[in-house]
Amino acid sequence: MRGKPPIKIIAATFIVLATVGWLAYTGISQTKEYYVTITELKAMGNSAYSRHLRVAGNVAPGSIQRAGMNVRFALNEQGRTLQVNYQGSEPPPDTFKDNAQALAIGTYGRDGVFHATQLQAKCASKYAPAQPGAQPTANTATLIPPK
Repeated sequence: MRGKPPIKIIAATFIVLATVGWLAYTGISQTKEYYVTITELKAMGNSAYSRHLRVAGNVAPGSIQRAGMNVRFALNEQGRTLQVNYQGSEPPPDTFKDNAQALAIGTYGRDGVFHATQLQAKCASKYAPAQPGAQPTANTATLIPPK
């Protein structure tokens, strides 16, 4: 006949589970990123300064200023502009240029500048649909009709 489990085992199990739960909660809350538009960012008030954010827009033509790995530029979105200072461990992607769609990941500073640590960009022309009557590129598969 088995007796009740010892109190020490129950207490140790509770402490381990509580510690794992606390570590999971704090890890998730510290790495959480909020996606906001430029308009939403400017309307957030003081809460914008304490969150890790993702902001997207089009790179303003002529705004890119490179200094080594650091890049300063402006994002435009629905008539709003946001100054961005990118300081990351990777150089900006090759597709990062004027009018490219870009996603900046980082924090909003009290100086009114978005301080990005990650930067993603895509070239709009690369993903544009083919024009009617255009010839396919060399790496397009040719379909053979069934017999």
